[in-house]
Order: sequence, then structure tokens, then C-alpha cells
Amino acid sequence: MQDLITVFGGSGFLGSQVVRALARKGVNVRVAVRQPHLAHTMRMLGDVGQIEVVQANIRDAASIDRALTGATGVINLVGLLYETGRQKFEAVHVTGSRLIAAAAKARGITRFVQMSALGANPASPSAYARTKALGEAAVRQEVPETVILRPSILFGQGDDFFNRFGEMAVMSPVLPLIGGGHTLFQPVFVGDVAQAVVKAVMDPAQQGKTFELGGPGTFSFRQVLELILKVTGRKRLLAPLPFGLAGLMGKVFELAALTPIAPPLTSDQVTLLKTDNVVSGTCPGLADLGITPETVEAILPTYLYRFRKGGQFAEEVARQSAPII
Repeated sequence: MQDLITVFGGSGFLGSQVVRALARKGVNVRVAVRQPHLAHTMRMLGDVGQIEVVQANIRDAASIDRALTGATGVINLVGLLYETGRQKFEAVHVTGSRLIAAAAKARGITRFVQMSALGANPASPSAYARTKALGEAAVRQEVPETVILRPSILFGQGDDFFNRFGEMAVMSPVLPLIGGGHTLFQPVFVGDVAQAVVKAVMDPAQQGKTFELGGPGTFSFRQVLELILKVTGRKRLLAPLPFGLAGLMGKVFELAALTPIAPPLTSDQVTLLKTDNVVSGTCPGLADLGITPETVEAILPTYLYRFRKGGQFAEEVARQSAPII
């Protein structure tokens, strides 16, 4: 029987990297997405006929079951950063994950990878972190062999964190240090996490384990913004923004979730920022999967250059602008 891995959420930022990595392993991949007409380019990540795109909504059990027809493994990467319309944390992180796992169990599929997040905790005041933990439990209840991956914030071309503040540095003379900028992060390269996903689903020895995935460096929120400013060549004021005021701003910005515009900040994200986002040291990590993580310093300049004055030609623009002595 030929290996076929179904990837739910395979067209996203991390998903496209996972699909490409699986294709390079010679695996057949089925990308299950809500809107397949928007994911047609996924087929170009592998050889002709190697990658299939199908429609599936993780709130609909019948579409999930169809997406698992003939599959030998399952990867669930579906997740929300904020709620909008019918896309709620509970529905996606918990109910959707449970439906996928139940369908996998019914088909006898035990190779299952569930993407979670650092800070997942059933008692967390953050709805995001709480439902991520409940999703882990729901999947493990159906498929005990599930491998759970908990990454810190992801970085790489197209990320939603460093790019957001890079763009903000272009538009605004001030960048907010939410909560004073003391929250710690351990950013991890999206390509490294994709490799971890592939190893988790391909290696039977990893079944049933939970991995915490962090990069080689730990940075405070202030240090992250300082690094972004350094890479983009911008000088901006870093202004402390108390958690309370940031939370109120987040509630206002959440109104943007009623439109196609993504809110720049939500109250739940502010709640998340009250807790450090670093590995605990109690779970295996990238090293245990044989992966040497890339550094933020090495990767950020390869894509944040677009926020510099002159973009990729910034050095030439600066040279031509220099006064002639």
C-alpha cells in the first residue's frame, strides 16, 4: 500500500512547508482545505500527481471522512489566531480536532500529528491556549498514539508576527511594548517545525510523545522589536503599553474580525502575552528529532528586507544618498 498522508490545513503558512517536505520524502499528499480553489498552487510543490487538493471542513464529519479515504497518516495543522464568524476557538481547536481523530480511529489510522502551541493549558485564562490544550486531550482520547507538537512563535517568509511589526515600523513612529516588553519568546523557524512534523508522522518511535519546539535563542518582546528595527534599518520609539490598556485596545480591534480585515491585536492575545512563550524543558524538542534549529538572526534579513528603505536595494540607495565629500 502506497503511503498517503492527509494534511488538514495544508495550504497555510506552516502547511505549505509541511506539504513540500513530505513531497520530498516521496510521500503522496492529500491537502484538505475548506476552499480548494484557493489552494491549486499546492500541486506544484511535488511531482505530477503526487499532491491532491480536496475540500474538507473540520466541522463536517462527512467531508473529513472523505478526506481520509485511503490515507495511512493524518496531520492536523488547522488553527485560529483570532475568532471570526463561525470560526471559533472551541469549534476549530477542540470539536474539529476531535472529529478528525474520531474519523482516523474509525479507519484504523494511528499515525497522527496534532499541531498545538507552547502554553497550551486547560486552565489558561486565554481561550486560545485553553482550547489548544483541550484539543490535545480530545485527539489523544481517540488516538493515543498521536504526536503533539507545541511550537513557540513561528518565523519565516510570510509569518504573521515579525512581518506584522516590520510593517508597523514602516507606518508608525512608535511601536508598543505591551506589558512593558518583558514577555519572553523562543522563536522557531517554520522550516524546522515542518521537518519536525514530517519526522513525527514518519517515525513510529515518536508515537504518543509531546514535543516542545523552540529556537536556539530566547528574546524578550523588547528585544524582538529591537531586532526587527535593526534588520529593517528603522529608528522608532518603543513605548510601554500596560496590559490593561492593551486589552481594551484589543477589544476594539476585535470589531475588525467582523470584516475580512485581520485585527492587529485581540484581548485574548494580550492575555497570552502575560505568560512567557518558551519551552519548559520537561518535554523532548527539536534536538530529539535530530533537527538543528535555524537562528532568527540568520533568517530575518532574508525576508524583512522589504521593510527597509529601498527594499532589497537599501544599501545602494544609502550609498547614493550619502553626501559627497
